[in-house]
Amino acid sequence: MDMIQVRAVSPPDLTGRVEELLTGSPYVLDLVVQRDTVRNPDGDSVSCDVLTGAANEILRGLRELGVDVRGSLVIAPVGMAFSGQASQEATRRLGKLAGAPVWEQVEARIRSEGRYAPSFYLYLVIAGLIGSVGIVTNSQILIVGAMVVGPEYGAIVAVALGIERGDRGMVRTGLSALCSGLLLTIAVTFLFSLLIRGFGLQSEAFDRGLRPVSDLINTPNFFSFAVAGLAGVVGIVSLTEARTSALLGVFISVTTIPAAAAISVSTAFASWSEARGSLIQLLVNLAVLIVVGAAALRCQRVIWGRVGRARHGRA
Repeated sequence: MDMIQVRAVSPPDLTGRVEELLTGSPYVLDLVVQRDTVRNPDGDSVSCDVLTGAANEILRGLRELGVDVRGSLVIAPVGMAFSGQASQEATRRLGKLAGAPVWEQVEARIRSEGRYAPSFYLYLVIAGLIGSVGIVTNSQILIVGAMVVGPEYGAIVAVALGIERGDRGMVRTGLSALCSGLLLTIAVTFLFSLLIRGFGLQSEAFDRGLRPVSDLINTPNFFSFAVAGLAGVVGIVSLTEARTSALLGVFISVTTIPAAAAISVSTAFASWSEARGSLIQLLVNLAVLIVVGAAALRCQRVIWGRVGRARHGRA
């Protein structure tokens, strides 16, 4: 049974209305109200479990009352619950809506990935260096490793959310972090590639022009658009449903870090056509992932909104 735990600090003058809202919903379980027990902020402690399918409605009601502004509101997933007959009946009443994502949780998850600490840039640079080694040694395993290490997908999804929500600040911050991070990665990886070329550390096959790994990266085509689009859809769905295994698959299928590494390696080895193709590949992946991500978010909101309205209509 999917549910979340809600913990709130309610100002005393709001607690009656908060309690009325929560007791009026059959999807709220284990409600506990403790008067004048919380400090900083001062208020009443309110905690309950809410079935996931009804969480958006309950959280929206709490925020409309101003609990999150005048007090505090904390949401936590419930890892395991042994449900009783009341919760089973409530789940049946929810129907298809029982599987609806909790949008506050989804947005919090995406926003947490949209914080660009120094480690974000460090991971980008290290991923680019790993990718460059994979290119000059024709190692697909290292390319996959670079894809997994790279944190850029979090920034891409943050930009997509900013577009979908009309948050220009979020879009601007995300694009700035992506651009500066990728430019730093390309610059550092370029210097590393010059070092490889200067000491002749590249593989013999790469030196003879046999470059199957880089050829896959620097040759954008229809499949570049297709894979980026599919990865964008799966990435958003996996985020809304908290499916980490599917999200890992998205990391492995997104050709952003490998393309940035290929730009650096191709430039260091004076392969200008390959550098141009890698740049196009990078831009295509970024643009498609952002646009498809924003569209997928909007579509999911619309679809689940219709499911909710249909349930209310039947009720």
